[in-house]
Amino acid sequence: MHRSRQLNVVRPAEVDFALQSRLEQTKQESFFAVIHQDFSEISMRAGILGVGFMGWIHYLAYQRSTQAELVAFASRDPKKRSGDWREIKGNFGPPGEQIDVSSLNVVESLDAMLEDDSIDLIDICLPPHLHADAIRRCFQSGKRVLCEKPLALDAVTAQALAAEAKPGQLMVAHILPIMPEFKILVDAAGDGRWGKPIAGRFKRTISPPDWIPDFYDREKVGGPLVDLQVHDAHLIRLLFGMPAAASCAKQCKDGTPKFYETVFQFEDPSLVVSVGGGVIDSPARGFTHGYEVSFEKATLQFEFAAYADGSTASIPLTIMNADGSVERPTLGDGDPISGFVEEIDAAAKTVSGSDVSPILDAKTAADALSIVEMQL
Repeated sequence: MHRSRQLNVVRPAEVDFALQSRLEQTKQESFFAVIHQDFSEISMRAGILGVGFMGWIHYLAYQRSTQAELVAFASRDPKKRSGDWREIKGNFGPPGEQIDVSSLNVVESLDAMLEDDSIDLIDICLPPHLHADAIRRCFQSGKRVLCEKPLALDAVTAQALAAEAKPGQLMVAHILPIMPEFKILVDAAGDGRWGKPIAGRFKRTISPPDWIPDFYDREKVGGPLVDLQVHDAHLIRLLFGMPAAASCAKQCKDGTPKFYETVFQFEDPSLVVSVGGGVIDSPARGFTHGYEVSFEKATLQFEFAAYADGSTASIPLTIMNADGSVERPTLGDGDPISGFVEEIDAAAKTVSGSDVSPILDAKTAADALSIVEMQL
């Protein structure tokens, strides 16, 4: 298979990238096996459906994977089918390039990939309003699916898709818990190194997303809650369980929440969890995300922001222990594509017969949308 040259990329500015705090240690160990086990003998043949920003990011990840092979992609755009992806831009990673398509099965529609018996998995990178139909067509053809988040535009549809899938057939690409600065929270909640998570404050804000048509259309993209905050909703679900209710202060655009601050209520009244963010009316700061999460014996803090002039600002991952000591561990290589490689490799493990990683679980992805809908 054609392998693209290695690219130098910037530290992640967005992802668009597992267990509940009460999960048993055995489940946590199972998760580690999915993400870290060497399965170099395992191969998954995949086809990408949809060549936009996330399709490009997934393409880069396949070039680096040793467990999965990209063998096909589908696009309605003849220019992209010819390999010209240079107009693709997003808010992290490198811009699109001219790619070599000579070794790929390049088609115009999903139907053509579904007819290809050599393809194990369809990697869906379509706009969100097209996810449900594409997933169901894959189910009918017996294909496995890795669907970019959000699973659907509403929780009811997402829950139905999760229920319709056969075991191991549907996975959802929620990248955040695989990113090192966020993965440490999931790991700690699972292994109890600092006790249970007891509080969390999360933020995720972007400049106007002019590269996403119909961003505020609830029938196509869903706005910043569905497209953006779903990352944090998914992480909150993994760390603290399912909220019982939410109180949300928000500004709206055309009836869709644009900027918001939310406090969640849980069955355990001692949990204090909030999330804020959305879209600011300036292109000066393209993106920021971060958190402050308290466990019984430590508080963790992280924040990253990227600005239009190319500068960045950050609070590196900082661990404030109950004894007063401070740690600043070095995590990962700072390459935003690395997490997507791990995500695809985890999907390959499932294709080989293992259970779905809790991070890619479709029911948890549907719960994240239920959390989002509490704030609408």
